[in-house]
Amino acid sequence: MEEKACKNCKLIISHGDTCPSCGSKELTNKWSGYAVIFNAEKSAIARMLGVKLNSTYAINIKA
Repeated sequence: MEEKACKNCKLIISHGDTCPSCGSKELTNKWSGYAVIFNAEKSAIARMLGVKLNSTYAINIKA
């Protein structure tokens, strides 16, 4: 299955139709770039993206 990104929190998921992080059903396959967050509490990138969980996130969600 193609990876999709949540339009709400930018989490990248590889299966399912609901975001496990925020519960949104607004997923898209139109995204580019990704950031892998290993330590969300200390990561400057995580703060810039506004994420609090260790995971993989889309950098850009296309309209």
